[in-house]
Amino acid sequence: MRVAIFASGNGTNFEALADNQALKDAGLEIELLVCDQPKAAVIAKAEQRNVPVFVNSLKDYPDRHLYEQAIIDKLEPLQIEYILLAGYMKVVTTTLLSKYAGRIINIHPSKLPKYSGLDSIQRAFDAHEKETGVTIHYIDEGVDTGPIIRQKSVPIYDDDTVDTLEARVHDKEHQIYPEVVLELLKK
Repeated sequence: MRVAIFASGNGTNFEALADNQALKDAGLEIELLVCDQPKAAVIAKAEQRNVPVFVNSLKDYPDRHLYEQAIIDKLEPLQIEYILLAGYMKVVTTTLLSKYAGRIINIHPSKLPKYSGLDSIQRAFDAHEKETGVTIHYIDEGVDTGPIIRQKSVPIYDDDTVDTLEARVHDKEHQIYPEVVLELLKK
């Protein structure tokens, strides 16, 4: 399966996918990293793994349509089958959605529909929830509203800090995202 991974930040979910031996053995081919932040740490992580990088900044285009069309122009020659969002902090619009309908997957650090959007872990912590979680879902036109593929709970303990909670949420992400991609590979 030929995929592009989209990321904007540190790249820990990129690493969890790129370094997973079971995914490699099953035929996952990461053809491209698409990043919207020229100084993001994920870029160096992709380069260390010999994954080509396309840095594409929205501010370089007059509108989102042209921004996403430039991404499509990069993906099409690579025959990308799936797009895996891994901390990509841009809302995907119909330009990209229409080309890759049902083939864009996102990971979100909450148990959707609760705490969609930004700062999900902080908001769950501040609300004194007993648990939060991780959701892997298909992308649609909304923000974190697409069909859910898998969810896992992450408890919030009385002695948690935002940092300890965030670390546990990320550990769960790194566990279940490769599992979901492996299931796709086996289809």
